[in-house]
Amino acid sequence: MSRIAIIGTGYVGLTTGACFSALGHDVVCADIDAAKVERLKQGDIPILEAGLDEIVREGLESGRLTFVLGAATAAADCEFAYLCVPTPQGEDGSADLSYIEQAAREIAPVLPSESVVVNKSTVPVGSTRVVERALGRDDVAVVSNPEFLREGSAVHDFMNPDRIVIGADDQSAAIKVASLYLGVAAPLIVTDPASAETIKYAANSFLATKISFINAVAAICEAVGADINDVALGIGYDKRIGSEFLKPGPGFGGSCFPKDTRAMVKIAEEGGYDFHLLKGVIQVNDEQYDRTAEKAIELMDGDVDGKQVAAWGLTFKARTDDLRESPSLEVLGRLAARGAKVRAYDPAVSHQLDGIEVVADPYDACDGADVLLVLTEWDEFKWLDLGEVKARMATPAVVDARNLLDRSALIRRGFTFRGIGRR
Repeated sequence: MSRIAIIGTGYVGLTTGACFSALGHDVVCADIDAAKVERLKQGDIPILEAGLDEIVREGLESGRLTFVLGAATAAADCEFAYLCVPTPQGEDGSADLSYIEQAAREIAPVLPSESVVVNKSTVPVGSTRVVERALGRDDVAVVSNPEFLREGSAVHDFMNPDRIVIGADDQSAAIKVASLYLGVAAPLIVTDPASAETIKYAANSFLATKISFINAVAAICEAVGADINDVALGIGYDKRIGSEFLKPGPGFGGSCFPKDTRAMVKIAEEGGYDFHLLKGVIQVNDEQYDRTAEKAIELMDGDVDGKQVAAWGLTFKARTDDLRESPSLEVLGRLAARGAKVRAYDPAVSHQLDGIEVVADPYDACDGADVLLVLTEWDEFKWLDLGEVKARMATPAVVDARNLLDRSALIRRGFTFRGIGRR
């Protein structure tokens, strides 16, 4: 088993470190936040991710997983150093690599000879070279090993990946990184660093394209009287298309798709290619936020100012507490900007948000509401008592942006209903 340093204990770093320890490696995870490190030492996980708390606890108890303050402390005795630090996006879509460069410079003096530095963060094409320059070490190899972790199922995705991608100019370094995944059954793709980095962006951009496509088809369904659920089912059975990511909704969000699609457009521009198709995907997504908000505005007869809006769901998807670029917040922000008072419930969010009153009960969110929006696909919303919901609301009107609720049951109860792509 190998000695692995994980630089950064965010979503990717913490999951990667914990899963590698579960595979039997000795893992040291480093962060610059002393309070966070102390919490992690106690097994206190700062994110909501299925199964992560269990494998962190097992790693701590076995001694294979430890947490320390400072990257140099973690890297001093490692065979592999995984860079899992943020790559925030600038206004032009380009990624800020300053955290990557800083981490590389910090660990450079202490890295053992013949160790391997691995880019796990989502980074632009050419970032392997950036790390090599920051390290300034001819005796240390740099490899790209992009992550494909879905929030809410990251542990499962790490242990049961669709593929493992390794980008390296040094084949011996690629083999070393591949050996870390012994026991994980998945196709292994070994390529050059630029191709590995492009695979990550291309994968997320394609999935975002499927989401925008089905949302655009949903708009057509509304115009012609078709039902998007049946349409999606019909095209999803085509093996060339597949059913994944063909669920209409309020738009895509989260920490990856918005950032990665914009970054892919920027990468293309820098290479001299105008990626019209992906620009259209981003535009359709922005329009979907507007279309969803307009459904609620229509149910309030166009008069939003002073109206009470209820919302179920704030996170960008279910089974996570991540609010980054959440479609829910985009839609509710548009309503609040027109004077609506917003009260919301989400099972993973308890703190108050700017312009949104967050409550601890889904029924309380409906008190006096002129319209209810279902914005995140939490299963618990399907089983709530529609009779009580109606009794709590001033006007029984629902915009189901996830097509989650029983439309027939709502209509029987006397609700005015609007879905996505449904009659």
